[in-house]
Amino acid sequence: MSNRVIVIGGGAAGLMAAGQAAAAGAEVVLIEKMPRLGSKIAISGKGRCNLTNAGDISDFIKYYPGNGKFLYASLKQFDNQALIDFFESLGVKTKIERGSRVFPESDEAEAVINALQRFLSRHKVKVILGHTVKELLLTDGPKVTGVKFISTKNNSPEKQNDISQQEICSARAVIVATGGASYPGTGSTGDGYVWAEKTGHKVVRPLPALVPLRTSEQWPRELQGLTLKNVEVSIWVDGVKKDKQFGEMLFTHFGISGPVILTLSRIASHALAENKKVEVRINLKPALTPEQLDLRLLRDFSKFRNKQFKNSLDELLPRKIIPVIVSLSEIQSDKMANEINKKERKKLGALLQDLKLNVTATLGMATAIVTSGGVDIKKINPATMESRLVKGLFWAGEVIDIDGITGGYNLQAAFSTGYKAGRAAASAVADNN
Repeated sequence: MSNRVIVIGGGAAGLMAAGQAAAAGAEVVLIEKMPRLGSKIAISGKGRCNLTNAGDISDFIKYYPGNGKFLYASLKQFDNQALIDFFESLGVKTKIERGSRVFPESDEAEAVINALQRFLSRHKVKVILGHTVKELLLTDGPKVTGVKFISTKNNSPEKQNDISQQEICSARAVIVATGGASYPGTGSTGDGYVWAEKTGHKVVRPLPALVPLRTSEQWPRELQGLTLKNVEVSIWVDGVKKDKQFGEMLFTHFGISGPVILTLSRIASHALAENKKVEVRINLKPALTPEQLDLRLLRDFSKFRNKQFKNSLDELLPRKIIPVIVSLSEIQSDKMANEINKKERKKLGALLQDLKLNVTATLGMATAIVTSGGVDIKKINPATMESRLVKGLFWAGEVIDIDGITGGYNLQAAFSTGYKAGRAAASAVADNN
């Protein structure tokens, strides 16, 4: 046990932490409850793995609405270029796409997982798969001394309670990188929160973030599969505008999704948890002023003067959304375009630039890309990721109360905090020898 570090969790943060601790000279054991490593990495970026963002690292903090300032030290020590260089040194070439998103050149998340596994193997990290950590072992100090774990292959309640079936692994440092509570099918079931509370840490209520939204209106179902590009979407809480995003959104059978919706969903999630009224408003024509849009409508109605209203919007809107807009406008669908009066035209223009939807719920943790909430940062040292309450206990990744928007920021945070925790843990155990 002379310089052993135990890493709990084989996701992005855990894999980086384990490899870096071992590279720094520690004996490392990584314990993962799932039968394979990198389950969540495998599905990230729709299976392509958006590793990071190629933007200016000095701008990154503003893209973490959840405690971005906490990441200053981690991002400074291991930034986006360092991450790109790291993977390229492991044979994973990268490319930059729209929005400065960085992906493996192969478009395969498995390439990232395989590279990380090679990294662990090179530095002789012992990997234990299919085992769940049940308890952190501490001295009265308090100081971490190891973990107690059990095989999940025979995970019956009887065997969980049978002390003879539980193995103990001692260590001088433990890094908890168990993820949040989103996508529980990948193994992120909030285990770390339990240990955090047992060791005196506060856990900020975990809520889904980067998650699709349900609406009370039924008409989005009629538009299922329709993607709108270059729209402006704003989110309102109890009648107050909280944020807006420009870009792409998607209609679904339950409501709305897509990049701009996912970015705004964190606000919705927190507001709904407080039983507040949440509304999304879509501006279908954000490039036009109301006056310019009215002139455009006048021109179209003149051009299609001999067509019915329902057939006069083909050059203005995607065909699939036209019946919905016609219905919501309350203008008779068979009215001739040249008969639409000024009042009706103004009402239609206002609808096109302020299409309202009432949000009733998120789709929940099962479909959330990340978790908002987690272990309170106040009791974690950002310079080392070590607990301020328990010596030798480190935290990394999504288990901490940090979260970012889409675009590679969350994986960068996981890798950066994993790097910081791994290096600091190895240094700590070396100092204790």
